[in-house]
Parts: sequence; structure tokens; C-alpha cells
Amino acid sequence: MSVIKLYDTTLRDGTQAEDISFLVVDKIRIAQKLDELGVHYIEGGWPGSNPKDIAFFKEIKKVHLSQARIAAFGSTRRAKTTPDKDNNIRTLVQAEPDAVTIFGKTWDFHVHEALRISLEENLELINDSLVYLKQEIGEVIYDAEHFFDGFKANPDYALKTLAAAQEAQVDCIVLCDTNGGTLPHEIPAILQQVKKVISTPLGIHTHNDGECAVANSLMAVAHGIVQVQGTINGFGERCGNANLCSIIPALRLKMGKECLTDEQLRHLREVSRYVFELANLVPHKHQAYVGNSAFAHKGGVHVSAIQRHPETYEHIRPELVGNVTRVLVSDLSGRANILAKAEEFNINVDSKDPVTLEILETIKEMENKGYQFEGAEASFELLMRRALGTMRHHFSVIGYRVIDTRRHEEEKPLSEATVQVKVGGRIEHTAADGNGPVNALDNALRKALENFYPQLKEMRLLDYKVRVLPAGKGTASVTRVLIESGDKNGRWGTVGVSDNIIDASYLALVDALLYKLVKDQDQES
Repeated sequence: MSVIKLYDTTLRDGTQAEDISFLVVDKIRIAQKLDELGVHYIEGGWPGSNPKDIAFFKEIKKVHLSQARIAAFGSTRRAKTTPDKDNNIRTLVQAEPDAVTIFGKTWDFHVHEALRISLEENLELINDSLVYLKQEIGEVIYDAEHFFDGFKANPDYALKTLAAAQEAQVDCIVLCDTNGGTLPHEIPAILQQVKKVISTPLGIHTHNDGECAVANSLMAVAHGIVQVQGTINGFGERCGNANLCSIIPALRLKMGKECLTDEQLRHLREVSRYVFELANLVPHKHQAYVGNSAFAHKGGVHVSAIQRHPETYEHIRPELVGNVTRVLVSDLSGRANILAKAEEFNINVDSKDPVTLEILETIKEMENKGYQFEGAEASFELLMRRALGTMRHHFSVIGYRVIDTRRHEEEKPLSEATVQVKVGGRIEHTAADGNGPVNALDNALRKALENFYPQLKEMRLLDYKVRVLPAGKGTASVTRVLIESGDKNGRWGTVGVSDNIIDASYLALVDALLYKLVKDQDQES
């Protein structure tokens, strides 16, 4: 089994994406996660471009990494100076990384238009920059920027730039699809020409502007590339970089290439979500391999089949990458969906029990009204428990009232909610204000119930989404509210639907509170 070296550039190329920025402490934490995952190289940044990256290289020296090598990124020297006097080159050396990666111009168009120097002078820039760095740093990697575009425009010159790097005895030459427009079928023939003149180990660095970054990387590996550069979750400039969360399992599980161990691969989803969290971005649920929907099944025929043999509708076992099979419940559901969800919730349901069909019909009827249980599995579990008669009666809401008042044009509206709840034989009548009517209603419900159930103080409302259904009816439309709640032990989603947004919110809030009580009761028993 051949070894493929993984080179992660999330902390440098990934941060060039719109809406992504990491503090130094975040970059250190991500580097530690990548090291635990088993990534071979972690590109920490460009120390010559900003103080934050200089700080990273200083701080990372204090951190023990088990196997990853820290790489610093930069460019070849400027024209009309020498490497030892070029500030960018000197800063790379001063950062004292384990390896250094610099890029140079491969496309003659860029040499003429961006650098405004001769083609021969560009070759000198590449060679003497790398020669100097090779003397100062143990390992040097050369990124041939715009290689594929350059090769198509002027193959002879593009290959000369690689030869200039090879003469400097660099450790790896990386072929870059910088504009992301190369297609997979173009890769083999170009690599064949490269190998005729270059014996240095080759790497690949692709961008996703043509939605082919992963495919191009895998095609390159299939034709002899030994280093793959990319980012976690495909973060990167414009449309992103090659997504290592897709490349790694494809290499290991489908191409038989050694890159991570089986145990390390099982942490892939965890690392993906960790990076999303530190980037303050919502994880992409439809992401291959690691997304929430990657192994989610909605159609009844699909669910029935995977209950017998998961391979019928799953290309790999999700556990291999730290994911799980999920069964969704919707108007497309069959009996198999209900049984699978019941098993997931440890609820005993017989396939021949008429209640199963009753639950199925209820779901379809509710979804026809606008309910959606795919993001509200807590509401679905409560629905099943009610149908089976296993739902303990924790409380009932006798009634509620919400008042929204704006007393002066310049002032913010004041929101107040009043609720009456009944727990056992006792009735609690409570009022509370809040930041808007829904928050006021949430506060009033909690205030009334916390006297009976103190554990509700642990619960937090984490997310609140409103969807108008169907579009086109304006203020007369039906509203669906999805609420995500959580405590120290987990998160859960609930849903409410009504032609009144406050009532829809109330239904979702009550389910959220009930689920917390049901969950805690199950843990105690």
C-alpha cells in the first residue's frame, strides 16, 4: 500500500475564504486537532504577510505535536534583489518552521503581466530562492502556481520552471490548479509529460472553481502524485480548495492508499465539525462523508433496504469516518422508518402494531399541514410516545397571553407574556417580560415550571428559525418554527406550525421543555 502525504493548508489558504478568520489561539487548537488526526504537514500561514501568522509560528513552538510537521508559506524573492536580502525569504527563515513552501510563477502570462520581468529572469528567481532556502531549512516544497493553465498556454516554459525547482534539489514539487478550471480528464496526459522531465516527488494543489478539486486530486494520485494539499471542509478563496474530508476517505477506503490509520479516520467527522465551530460557521449538512445528511435516509423503500443490508444505499459504512446512519421521518416515510426511529429512541414498537400505521398516518397528515420532523426529532419522539401511551403527563398549559407594546415612537417595543400551567393538582399563574414576544413567552413558561422542575434551569434555547409556508400568501401564510435547545448533555430540535407565529413558537417551546423532562426521566430510570 503506497503512502500519500497529507498537506493541510486550512490555516493559510483556508482563511482566504470569505467569512473565515481565525485568532492565533484558534489556529493553535486546529493545528493540534490536525496533528491528532494524522495530517503530515500543517501549513501555519505566511509569516511575511501579517503579524498574526508570525505570532502563530512563535506560539506553535511551545506546543507538543506528535507527528505533524509545521510548514511556513511564502513566495520566491522579488526581482532585483538576492534571497538573503529579500524580506519575505528572511521572515520565512526566522519563523524556524519544520518545512517551508514557496510558490513561483509557472504561467508565462503571469511572468509578463504580474511580475513584468523576462521569462529567463523568472527561472532565476525560482532557482536561487529555493537553493537559498534549502541551505537554511531542512525541507523545502515548491508550489508551481497556475501550473495547469501555464502548461496549456506554453508547455515548454512551464516544464522549465519545474526543472529550475528540481535543480535546487527541493523535496517536492506541487502542481497547482490555482484558478480551479482544470477538468479531471486533462490530468493524466499532463502528468505523463511532467514525469518525462521531472523525477522529484510530485504533489497536487487544486481549487474548486469548476467543482472538480477533489476529483482532480484523486486523479493525480491515481497517476503517481505522492502529496495532496487541501483544507478541512474545502475552505478556501472563491469556491474553496480541495476538501480533505472527501479526499482522505476516498484515498484510504476506495483507492487503498495509506494516509491515515483506521482509528484516525474515525475522527474525521469530529475534526470537520471542530473546524466549522471555530470558524463560527454552520456545518454543511449535505457534505460528503462527514455531513449530517451524508448517510440520512428518507424514502421508505431506502430505509426498508438498509435495515436488511446498509450497503444497498450507503457507499461506505458511516462509522469508518465517525458518522452514523440516520433515518428521517416525513410524508415519504414507510413503516420501516417508524420502526427504525423507534429503535433509535429505545421505544418498543411492534411492526404489526396498528399504532405504527397510526403514527405513520399522523406524520403524513401533519407534514401536509406544514410540519417537518427532519430537523425536529425531539418532537417526533414525543409524538410516538403519545401514540403509544408511554408519555408521562408532566404539565399542561391552561392558557397564555402575549402583549407587545410600543409606548413611544423612539422606544423599543416592550414584550410581556402571561401563562397558566397546571402540574398535578397545582396551578401556577406567572408573567415575564423578554426581548421580543417569543423570548417573553419562553421566560414565562420557564418561570412557571422551574418551581416544579428545577432541572429546566440547565436548558438553553440555542437556535430559532422561522419559515413561511407556503410562499405567496404574505401575512396570511402558515408559519413553521424550528427551535434547537440544549443542555450539558446534548441538543434537540422541536417544531411548531400555525397561522400565528406566536402560537407556532409556543408549540415548539412546549415540546422543547417536555423533551428535556422526558430525557432526564429516562436517564434516571
